[in-house]
Amino acid sequence: MGKIIAIVNQKGGVGKTTTAVNLVAGIGNAGKKVLLIDADPQGNSTSGYGINKRDVVFSSYDLLIGTQKADVTIRSTTFKNVDIIPANMDLAGAEVELISIENRESQLKRALALIREQYDYIFIDCPPSLGLITINALTCADTLLVPIQCEYYAMEGLSQLMASVRQIKRLYNAGLELEGVLLTMYDARLNLTQQVVEEIKKFFANKLYETKIPRGVRLSEAPSFGMPIQYYDRRCKGAKAYDELAREFLKRNTRRF
Repeated sequence: MGKIIAIVNQKGGVGKTTTAVNLVAGIGNAGKKVLLIDADPQGNSTSGYGINKRDVVFSSYDLLIGTQKADVTIRSTTFKNVDIIPANMDLAGAEVELISIENRESQLKRALALIREQYDYIFIDCPPSLGLITINALTCADTLLVPIQCEYYAMEGLSQLMASVRQIKRLYNAGLELEGVLLTMYDARLNLTQQVVEEIKKFFANKLYETKIPRGVRLSEAPSFGMPIQYYDRRCKGAKAYDELAREFLKRNTRRF
């Protein structure tokens, strides 16, 4: 049965979607079958895999609202071992529509139960908020992965997120665990970066990934070409970092195979 990982941070601009797109590609290249669910109304993971959001007929919106089964919404990609459930503009209205649905926090869990066995891993790219879409993702996930930008407010945001996670565990998903914390936009030359690293180590020492994602122009360019970084420029620092992250992730999860 596939492991479900929600990629979550309520702050925007921390490399959440960049991590979703490129970590999934790295795991696919390593030989594992992966599904990426774009649950962010901005649909950046969808365009990051070269899919025009305007051409999407069935999407993660249909999955959340329950109008389509999961297998109808899945699209194959041209990238090794990677499928995607894309997002389109409809997803922006899902938060409001979910309010009137019974057991609304479990919609995604019920939908994914039918396809979990088809994949080694299922990743959910969550919106930068802690609304009903993110609650759905955390209710069905086995673990959550948190990308954090190396900045002053990083720990404050992480503390808020973990408080919300404790609430989700208490109310909806007692088995939810932290997969790992990932440092993004990393610049070892800055004193602030080192301070953030030391602070996070105090609280999440065994969950902090050794791999750190550097800032990089190529990482910023790749989405506009509809490709994960490994396919856009596999020799750049960003591609090497995400491949290393994929190896570290799989090493931590070897006990499952």
